[in-house]
This record gives sequence, structure tokens and C-alpha cells, in this order.
Amino acid sequence: MRRGARRLLVHELRALRSLGLWVARRRHGVGPGAHPAAYTGPQTAMVWGLIAVSVVEGVVFAVLVPWPFVHRLLVVVHVYGVVMMVGLHAACVVRPHVAEADGGLRIRYGALFDLRLSAEEVREIRVDRRYPEGKLIQPREDGSLELIVGGQTTVTVELAAPVPYIRPLGRRGTATTVRFHADDPAALVAAVGPARARKG
Repeated sequence: MRRGARRLLVHELRALRSLGLWVARRRHGVGPGAHPAAYTGPQTAMVWGLIAVSVVEGVVFAVLVPWPFVHRLLVVVHVYGVVMMVGLHAACVVRPHVAEADGGLRIRYGALFDLRLSAEEVREIRVDRRYPEGKLIQPREDGSLELIVGGQTTVTVELAAPVPYIRPLGRRGTATTVRFHADDPAALVAAVGPARARKG
């Protein structure tokens, strides 16, 4: 439980830092020659809708609650909640997937998930649009791992051997296949292929 709480705190701090990167129009972990791949397309409208609802809810509570202490507490909680929602979305924007110049691949979801694969670990990568059910980070019994955004994945990576990964709250697993979403999957697959060929 303590480890999970610490990891949540780290995720929140990274989300707040991502706000600064977003304002500065900078991206995290995208080196020279690398190809960044966005993945926020399916969730952007929903995220901003939730933020708008939260803002309206905060205003309503601020008007209806008559007790000063409770009123101030609710304002603080709502402002913090809105900032964190914006920060979590900002983290997804400034931390894209990355096709590295050396043929490696970095698969991410904001500050919550980060999996680095070397060129040697990637056996095959292809465009593969699916609509799976489950949580954001969903391990499957067949050894695959799905990183689901907006109810879909668009890229499948077959691995040469099982690769370890860490889930947001610290639980560990291994995967032989990773499926994830990229807004432009063809461009990402095209960027990984030539880099792997040069590496080989």
C-alpha cells in the first residue's frame, strides 16, 4: 500500500511537471532523429468534457455550500482536481510514444506507463486496429499486454522474448506481445522499420 501511494505521488509530480513542458511546447524523451507518435486523439474530447463538468460542479458547490470552512476546502479540492486532470492529459501530450533512431521503441501513457524496447527485442511491428475491452493497461492470459486508449489499439508489437514491465501502482508482469494505440500507426510502424533495418 505504501509503495502504491508513493508511486501515485510520483505520477502526480510528473503530471505537474508535464504542465510546464506543455506550456513550453516541449516533449519529454524525444531525442535527435527520433519519431514521436501521439496517442491522445481518442481521449481528448472526453478529457476536456470531464474537466468542464468538474469546473461546473465546483462552481455549483461553491454557491450552494454555506459553511466557510467547508466552502474553502471544497474549492481547494476542486481546483486541485482540475489541475491534476489537465496535468494527466498534458503528460500524455508531452510524453508520446517514440521510435528511437537506433531502432528501439518506447511505449508510454503519460506519466503512468513507460516501456522501452530495444531493436533486438522487437521481432515484428505492424498496424493492427482492435477494439478490446478492459482497463487502460490490460494484461491478458495469453501473455499479451494491451495499452488501451479510447477503447482501441492500433499497433501490435511481437517480441523476440518475454519483456518485463511495471504497471502504474508497481505490479510487475511480462509480455510477449504488446498492443497499443497511436493516432497515426502507419507512420510509427514506418519509422520503426527502417531504423531496425539500419541497426541490423
